[in-house]
Amino acid sequence: MASLRKRKGPNGRNVWQVQIVRQGFPAQYRTFNTKEQAESWARITEAAMDEGLWRDRSEGDRTTLREALVRYEREITPRKASQDSERSRIRTVSGSFLGDLALSRITGRQVADYIRWRGEGGASANTVRLDLTLLSHLYSVARSAWGMEYLVNPVPLAKLARPKVPRGRERRFLEGEETRLLEAASPAFGVVIRWALATAMRRGEIAGLRWEHVDRPRRSVLLPLTKNGEARSVPLSPEALSILEGLPRRIDGAVFGLSPNAIELAWRRAVTKAGIMGLRFHDLRHEAISRLFEETDLDVMEIRAITGHKTLQMLARYTHLRTHRLADRLAGMGRVPVGSPGMTPVRR
Repeated sequence: MASLRKRKGPNGRNVWQVQIVRQGFPAQYRTFNTKEQAESWARITEAAMDEGLWRDRSEGDRTTLREALVRYEREITPRKASQDSERSRIRTVSGSFLGDLALSRITGRQVADYIRWRGEGGASANTVRLDLTLLSHLYSVARSAWGMEYLVNPVPLAKLARPKVPRGRERRFLEGEETRLLEAASPAFGVVIRWALATAMRRGEIAGLRWEHVDRPRRSVLLPLTKNGEARSVPLSPEALSILEGLPRRIDGAVFGLSPNAIELAWRRAVTKAGIMGLRFHDLRHEAISRLFEETDLDVMEIRAITGHKTLQMLARYTHLRTHRLADRLAGMGRVPVGSPGMTPVRR
């Protein structure tokens, strides 16, 4: 039988504490602002115990989001490629008002409040989206691996409050920019730029590339850990193979010997010296993928295998670049084999 007692709570207000002690069940304690809430919870809990439907939710009730994120950072984050950015995101979410709330008490409305709070603080729509992805995955882990299967993920409940993420960047090289950039870059960094254009690899993937990952006989490189958490094998074009042939072997085993931060700093120096505005290093990946659609007859599944996109939808925005090839096919022309003499050469 549940027992209720009234006591003084925060700010001197009266609160109602419920205690349920039953043989075969751990003792349950909850505090409510009104007697009606306390009695309702007690009835529902005891009925669930009577019907064999009760589950111990105490861990979710006593574990705050901040505490859960500490565990997540310790157990889950080290498995990911973008650990530094995720740790920064964890600090942001933990430091918000959500950090003090128990996992079982966070609702869709509170997630919507968090979205508005981040937006008012100047966070972009994509940044907020990444925050919500982290929060949602935390609940998935808590439900599947931490024994809190009763938790309700509040992120989908705030769907209508989610900011609309703008389309991906469309910035490509303007006339003469590629030449100016390569002329402005140091010889060592110029090689990195050419490699990015030849392989569509991300900055972190380029920085982490090691000679042990290079398979010359198969003309490919293995990326054991990518942004989406999966390994990927990237086939190498003649241009990429030529770049590798011209590189000296480093004692540390790294192919380029530059950290992601060093690549970013070298990029800023090069674009500034070249007088190029609004171009980011990641735009080289967009440029490389665009060229795969424009200048090869690789199908979208083959391009997806090269780029590592998880879904075909993420590549859909590039398909308009192949209109002229589709028109040729409709006119009865056959598929042009990759690397054939009649194929449009890749721009240099």
